[in-house]
Amino acid sequence: MTQTPDALAAGRTAAAERTTPARARAAVLTVLVLGAAVLVLLSAVHLTQGTSQATAGQLLGALLSGEDSQLAGIAVDSRLPRLIGGVAVGAVLGLSGCALQAMTRNPLASPDTLAVNAGAHLALTAAAAFGISLPLMSSAALAFTGGFLAAGLVLALTGFSESAPIRLVLAGTVVAMGLASVTAALLMIYAQSTQGLFLWGAGTLNLSGLNGVLRLLPVVLAAAAVLVLLARSTDVLSLGSDTAQSMGVRVTAVRAGLLVCSVLLASCAVTMVGPLGFVGLCAPAIVRLLSTRVIRFGRFGWALAGSALLGALIVIGADVGVRAVFLDGIFGFTDPSLAVGIPTGVVTSLLGAGFLVVLAIRMRSAGGNQEISAVGVPSAVRLSRRVTVLVVSCTLLAALVVAGMLLGDWWLRLGDVLLWLGGEAPRSIEITLDFRAPRVAAALLAGAALAAAGALVQTVTRNPLAEPGILGVAASGGAGAVIALIVLPTGSAWTMSAGAAAGAVLAGLIVFALASSPAGSPEKVVLVGIGVMTAAQAVTQLLIATAHPHSQAMAISWLGGSTFGTAWRDLGPLTLMLVASLPVMIFLRRELDLISIDDITPRVLGVSLTTVRGAALTVAVVLSAASVTAVGVISFVGLAAPHAARMLIGREHRWFLPISALLGAALVSISDTFGRSVIAPYQLPAGLVVAVIGPPYLLWLLKRSTAKT
Repeated sequence: MTQTPDALAAGRTAAAERTTPARARAAVLTVLVLGAAVLVLLSAVHLTQGTSQATAGQLLGALLSGEDSQLAGIAVDSRLPRLIGGVAVGAVLGLSGCALQAMTRNPLASPDTLAVNAGAHLALTAAAAFGISLPLMSSAALAFTGGFLAAGLVLALTGFSESAPIRLVLAGTVVAMGLASVTAALLMIYAQSTQGLFLWGAGTLNLSGLNGVLRLLPVVLAAAAVLVLLARSTDVLSLGSDTAQSMGVRVTAVRAGLLVCSVLLASCAVTMVGPLGFVGLCAPAIVRLLSTRVIRFGRFGWALAGSALLGALIVIGADVGVRAVFLDGIFGFTDPSLAVGIPTGVVTSLLGAGFLVVLAIRMRSAGGNQEISAVGVPSAVRLSRRVTVLVVSCTLLAALVVAGMLLGDWWLRLGDVLLWLGGEAPRSIEITLDFRAPRVAAALLAGAALAAAGALVQTVTRNPLAEPGILGVAASGGAGAVIALIVLPTGSAWTMSAGAAAGAVLAGLIVFALASSPAGSPEKVVLVGIGVMTAAQAVTQLLIATAHPHSQAMAISWLGGSTFGTAWRDLGPLTLMLVASLPVMIFLRRELDLISIDDITPRVLGVSLTTVRGAALTVAVVLSAASVTAVGVISFVGLAAPHAARMLIGREHRWFLPISALLGAALVSISDTFGRSVIAPYQLPAGLVVAVIGPPYLLWLLKRSTAKT
């Protein structure tokens, strides 16, 4: 039986420990003591930070003596809850991530990548949206249910195969995006009952007292104790399922215990402070890297201790850093309101995104056995079938345009549209259709642009799961546009277009620089794209958290992918980019056919891979940026539409690209019409509707890919 890298590493660790047990124990204790000392130092600094000028010594003196009730109140109600809550949540997330990585034998497993945080967040948001007031322990139980169901769905799709870590991350990311879309929809529909949950959803340490932390502490300690009891069996499990079973370990029971405890810990953290991004990924992953130097960290019991300590260090360090910048003016800029308002989870997400990119670069490629396999396409497609698909697609699109004009908060008749076209409609109908027409056009143009961009990206990377949303291009374009909206004095369509283009180009350069490198396997490209997407989303949350309330509302609505308020003048950049890209796609259609096969065939026929890829990716990035400017961030269109087109008419780009564009336009159009009509007079952004529809398709694709491999 071939041993896995984890099994070999575990064997080397065990051998080294047998030879030098005292030295190994001393080394791990030294590291833990040094880490604890750094945590104490950071905690002391943390206590000195606040909007009041009281020092840590004054606060502790007032707390112990009871002479100054005002200072004692600041310590008890503000600074100590923030510090203790940060330490507790960081340690809890470190434990949870360590248990998940041990259970799956996957270094990329965490409460974020298994959608545990997203499931718990949705469950608590749904309770608030529907006006259900729950006590703390019931809220924790509800969060546990949501997180457990989400993690169960991800594991059902991916299994426990440590040889395919990216599949788990991709499935978890897709599930998390779908759940986050439902959460965003609830926040928009039930804005009054969920007021204040946006910042909490980014992970904030603004706790009102220690009551919540203390009441959840017994649950946390019980889960941690169970993990310690499972340590020996988990160490054996690291040698492989077959080996563990032969040594008498009940693999299913151990994995179930690890899963329940990890989800319970993550749910408690979400209940206390909201989802703090990527702490549960970074802490145990760093401990795993340290295990090459500190041998004992290769054992689960010591890894738990190291992960808990490092998780607390990450959270407190991130909070100290933010407060040092905006309270202490470390870079010459002081704004106490930002120090309180910026969620700590934004900072940890930025750190985690960078760490995820580093892990992706360090990962070994799957080589010829790619983890992501393409959906089968018809080998020979008749011209009659292609013409039929084209005619049906055009007919469907025309029907959707008519439906988009007729449906909404006020349902019209076809005769009303004909009167409007002739300039004879009553004033009320004229106003309604003047408002709807540019929205319908925006949905069509944006859908076509995103689908064409997705088709180009999938072709040049030969990665069936690559698309502007998953690769972070759309999210980065959104961040650039939000910067233009919030920072620049005039947030016009053209300035937002420039900001979106800059953000999308930056993301494209980062992701596709790896794609063009010798080590740039498809799975690495997707993983780096997820990291870029996470960083862009964190930057966007940071900007929204620091913006004026009016700009906040505009940005949140726009980021949902909404056509609301779109005027004809706003479609100028998108229309221009689409028209300009058409000649390029027509000119490159034959070269794209060759590139979609392999790298050798186009080189033999004299095709410059660098030139064609650069031109195609430039067009894809520009189209994505223009789409973001027009309607906001819409994901999954660039994935679903090209796949459907490929399965219908094959790979030949003279047919593949226009059919993809037509199907993308249809998908966004039907989503926009549905969002305007289903809960009228309230509206759901088209991007949220697509994000709810898209994940099931991608999850089906992942399941099919898993069955093939």
